[in-house]
Amino acid sequence: MASRRHQRLALTTAAALLTLTAVAGCGALDKALDCVRTADAIATSVGNLQQAVSSASEDVTQASEALDEIDRELKNLDDTTDNADLSKAVDDLQAGVTNVRDSIESGDATPDITPVTDAATEIGKVCSP
Repeated sequence: MASRRHQRLALTTAAALLTLTAVAGCGALDKALDCVRTADAIATSVGNLQQAVSSASEDVTQASEALDEIDRELKNLDDTTDNADLSKAVDDLQAGVTNVRDSIESGDATPDITPVTDAATEIGKVCSP
């Protein structure tokens, strides 16, 4: 009889802990998933930027469109995070995007996108589950 009571108590405790964890962790899980999705979108946009920069002499609008997409994703990510490491990576990526945009606007056919790719990699690391 005592064994059944211990089992019921253990099951009740486990259920309560799972419920508490689910309630408390749901917001954090949503943020983490948003971070991963946005990091993936940023990685895609950075890939598009790399492709556009390699053919910038043919069409600079593709690079501008890729930069615009990165800007949109950064805004989304910055609005959904309070993680200091992620905020720093977002700031670094934004600075890199600004530098690439300035280079393109000043006529540089092959701007250095290394700061953009480095910061995007850092965002990917911070957002990894």
